[in-house]
Amino acid sequence: MEQQLRNLTEAMFEIKKICCIGAGYVGGPTCSVIAHMCPKIHITVVDVNQARIEAWNSNTLPIYEPGLKEVVELCRGKNLFFSTDIDKAIQESDLIFISVNTPTKAYGMGKGRAADLKHIESCARRIVAVSNGYKIVTEKSTVPVRAAESIRRIFQSNIKPDLNLQVLSNPEFLAEGTAVNDLKNPDRVLIGGDDTPEGQEAIQALCAVYEHWVPKNKIITTNTWSSELSKLVSNAFLAQRISSINSISALCEATGADIEDVACAVGMDHRIGSKFLKASVGFGGSCFQKDVLNLVYLCEALNLPEVAQYWQQVIDMNDYQRRRFASRIIDCLFNTATDKKIALLGFAFKKDTGDTRESSSIYISKYLLDEGANLHIFDPKVRKEQIICDLSHPSIFQDASGQASRLVTICNDAYEACDGAHAIVICTEWDEFKLLDYEVIHKNMLKPAFIFDGRRVLDELHPKLQKLGFQVETIGKKITVQRIPFTPTAEVPKFSLQEPPLKKVKL
Repeated sequence: MEQQLRNLTEAMFEIKKICCIGAGYVGGPTCSVIAHMCPKIHITVVDVNQARIEAWNSNTLPIYEPGLKEVVELCRGKNLFFSTDIDKAIQESDLIFISVNTPTKAYGMGKGRAADLKHIESCARRIVAVSNGYKIVTEKSTVPVRAAESIRRIFQSNIKPDLNLQVLSNPEFLAEGTAVNDLKNPDRVLIGGDDTPEGQEAIQALCAVYEHWVPKNKIITTNTWSSELSKLVSNAFLAQRISSINSISALCEATGADIEDVACAVGMDHRIGSKFLKASVGFGGSCFQKDVLNLVYLCEALNLPEVAQYWQQVIDMNDYQRRRFASRIIDCLFNTATDKKIALLGFAFKKDTGDTRESSSIYISKYLLDEGANLHIFDPKVRKEQIICDLSHPSIFQDASGQASRLVTICNDAYEACDGAHAIVICTEWDEFKLLDYEVIHKNMLKPAFIFDGRRVLDELHPKLQKLGFQVETIGKKITVQRIPFTPTAEVPKFSLQEPPLKKVKL
């Protein structure tokens, strides 16, 4: 039997059919680019979500990523297919990518920090139940260290005579907004596997797929534990840089320094570099917070409390930056946002994506909604339903009366959102926000008109905006306020319902 499996392994060394379980932000783009670069490999992306699969097969893809639609349309129906027939795709494949969601646990032990691996486990059990022959099963999802070992234990506990499953780790290192380019021109491809003849053969089989377009010196092979940990550490280091520069932005605002000047000077040191030194309202996305929290939990579980506390501070600083920005908005609006119209421009966690997971916009909105503000939100790529869903989550806005829907309006463009507003809050660095006619916007806003630039996207326009009459507030820079003379048409600040005016007392 061992010799038969060995012969079968050698026969299947060339990967001809790939199945990807999970048609989300990782599985969809990754397999689309592989299909584009490897036209002789047949690839099927499967998912239990019928609506998502239908979207991948339509002209409106379920996710927005520059260049992705063009790649999908070139390959779809030729060597790239999207289906809900999971079992068939598994049975016919040589290589199986597991690209399912691994959110932070919201219950039980490890709540709020550990990764929830229920979808990974479900995939492993389904694979072993319907498979036969030789297959390479590869983690694509971000997972904690030793997750591959858990998958392997499930396989070994349910082994069948004609089944040989090899487990690899091949984490993705994609940045949303540039995912297609990242896949076509990766900094590195990391593949981890067992240090056994069978494990090394599986590694080489996957290497051969990437070697169609990736230089061999950029393909790194290691054991599964190192591969899994490298993914967590990479995201933790990037998040750390953002929290570090954001911590200095608070110091700049207090001293009169400009965080852009500081970041430029620091970034010119070749030992440090300039990337991820852009101060903002905080990092978001599906990976940074989740992976740092996963790292914190891992350190706690291994009795490394000092290390855990160090990485927890990266998350704490990110939360602080969001609260600090929201507090600044409320302070400038005469210490109350109740019943005031605030235009929030940008809801995605970064430009060139429609992804809102852990977006700072959600948390800024929460703080403003808690103050009773009326939010008018515009984002060029995020759907209305997604915004309402994010803001209706119990952890963001709790009100049984449905007040959240009354306080939130989704607008069709930036001008509609800003019309009659007390303030503009920029939370996503969309390039189109630089091209707006702010003279027209200012005329249609209540006075004094405020702009809170949470992404430093309008830096070059700040002098012009002040000349128009805007009071400009931005991250990491103290801007001298140009006082606007009082006129009868200027708005008189209202007293907060929580802080009524003092009544005169007869003596």
